[in-house]
Amino acid sequence: MDSPAPPDALLTMLGVGKSFYGVPVLSDVDLDVHPGEVHAVVGENGAGKSTLMKIASGVHQPDAGALHISGQPVVLHSPRAAQAAGVGIIHQEFNLLPERTVAENVFLGREPLRRGLVDRRAIRDRTADLLASIGEESVRPTDRVRHLGIAQQQVVEIVKALSLDARILIMDEPTAALADHEVELLYALVRRLQARGIGILYVSHRLAEVFDLSDRITVLKDGRRVVTLATRDATPEALVRHMVGRDLAAYYPPRTGTTGPALLTVTGAGNARLRDVDLELRAGEVLGVGGLQGSGRSALARALFGVDGFRSGRMTLAGKPVRIRSPRQAVRAGVAYVTEDRKGEGLVLSQSVLDNALLATRAATPRWFGGALRATAVRDLLAAVEVHAAGLDQEVRYLSGGNQQKVVLARWLAMAPRVLLFDEPTRGIDVGAKAAIHELIRDLADKGAAVLMISSELPELLGMSDRIVVMRDGAIAGELPGDASEEAVLSLATGTVHEVPA
Repeated sequence: MDSPAPPDALLTMLGVGKSFYGVPVLSDVDLDVHPGEVHAVVGENGAGKSTLMKIASGVHQPDAGALHISGQPVVLHSPRAAQAAGVGIIHQEFNLLPERTVAENVFLGREPLRRGLVDRRAIRDRTADLLASIGEESVRPTDRVRHLGIAQQQVVEIVKALSLDARILIMDEPTAALADHEVELLYALVRRLQARGIGILYVSHRLAEVFDLSDRITVLKDGRRVVTLATRDATPEALVRHMVGRDLAAYYPPRTGTTGPALLTVTGAGNARLRDVDLELRAGEVLGVGGLQGSGRSALARALFGVDGFRSGRMTLAGKPVRIRSPRQAVRAGVAYVTEDRKGEGLVLSQSVLDNALLATRAATPRWFGGALRATAVRDLLAAVEVHAAGLDQEVRYLSGGNQQKVVLARWLAMAPRVLLFDEPTRGIDVGAKAAIHELIRDLADKGAAVLMISSELPELLGMSDRIVVMRDGAIAGELPGDASEEAVLSLATGTVHEVPA
C-alpha cells in the first residue's frame, strides 16, 4: 500500500509524462521529496529513472504534468533554472577540472570579484565554510582535484551544489565508482545532509544501500510508478517483484552440482600483489572469489590473464604447464577476462557494438582470415545474448550497463574460451539484467567451461558459486562451499577466524 505523502514537500512531481520521437518514456508519474528525507528511486534500466531525474533537474521538460517546489508551481526550462530553484544533481561522472583547486571548482564561473580581480581568499573562505557545514574534514579548499579520491571528488560536487543554495539533491548511482571504505564515507555525508534538512532523491541499483539510507522507495517500471513504500515496510523480495515481476530467488539459476577435471591450476604463485597462491579451477564449475577491497581479488584475475602476470610458482592449463605473460597469450590459450572497469578497460566507447564485440577475435587472428564469417558469427552471438541496441553500428556508449556487459560477453564467447574470469560481472547493472548475466554464466559452466567469478556482493557470491575462495592481504585465506554463510565469508575476509568455518 502506498505510504501517505507529508504536506511539506520540497519537490513534487504530479502526473509527469515524457515521450521521445513519439515513444512514451514516462507516463503519469507522481513523486515527491521532503526536508531531511532520502527518497530512493529504483527500477530496471529503461524504467524511466534517468529521464525523471533529468526532468527534475531541468535537462528535459515534461510533456505532461507539473512540478512544484515548496508548494509553488515551477517550470524548469534549463539546468540553470533548476539550480536557481534549489535543485542540484550529482552525476555518476563528475564534472570537475582536475588541475584546479577544490575552491576554484566550487565557484567555477561564479567567482566573486574584488577590485576587478577574482577574490581568491573569499573563494577559499566560502568553500571552507561549506565544507565545515557538512562536517567534512578530509577535503581542503586548496587541494587540487586530481589529488583527491573518488569519494572526495563526490564531496566537491556536493559542496558545489550547496554553494548554489540547493535544498534538493539528486544523487544518481553515487556509489557506482566507490571502493567499499568510501561507501561508508558517503553514508555519513548523506546523514549530515539530512540533518541540514536537505531532501535527497537517491537513484541506485544496489538494494542494500537503498535499504540502509532511504526513508521511502519509489519503484518505476516501463515508465510508470508502480508503488511508493516506506522503507520500513518494504523487503528486497517485494521490490524485485515490483521491478521485474519475479521473485528474488530467480536471480540465481540452480546449480547442477556436476564438475569435471581441473582445467586450470596454480601452485605457489605470486607477484608484487599476490603471494603463495594455490588454486584449482574445474570444468563445469563457478568458483567464487570473495574478500574485501584491496585483498587481491582483481590482482588474481589480472595475473591469470597475464596483465600483471605471476613472477613465481607454476600454472597448468588442461594439465599442461603454461606461462601466461600477456593478455594475447591468455586469449590464444583459451582464457577470457571480463574486467570490473567495463567502460575504462572493457569497451571502446566511441566504437560500434559490432566493433567492440570483434575486438578479441581480431586481436587473436589475422585480419585477412575469415573476416566476413567472423563478423557473422559475432552478430549471431549478440542476438543470442539478447543485446538491445538501435543497431550493431550504434556506438556502445549509448547502451545501458547491462547491454554493454552483454557486448563484452559476446566478444569472449566468440573465442570459445575454456576458462572465463569475471571481475564484478554485474556491477552497476539493474536487477533484470543481472538475472540474465547470471543465466549466461551458469550456462557457460554447464557447457563445460571453468568460470572464476569475483563479486563484492555476498548474496551474488553465495547464490552463484559452487565453491568460494576468500582473499586477504594478497593471499587465499581459505575455501568454503557454495552454500556457506555470509558470516563465514566475512570471517575469513577480515581475519577474525584462523580456520575455515565448518
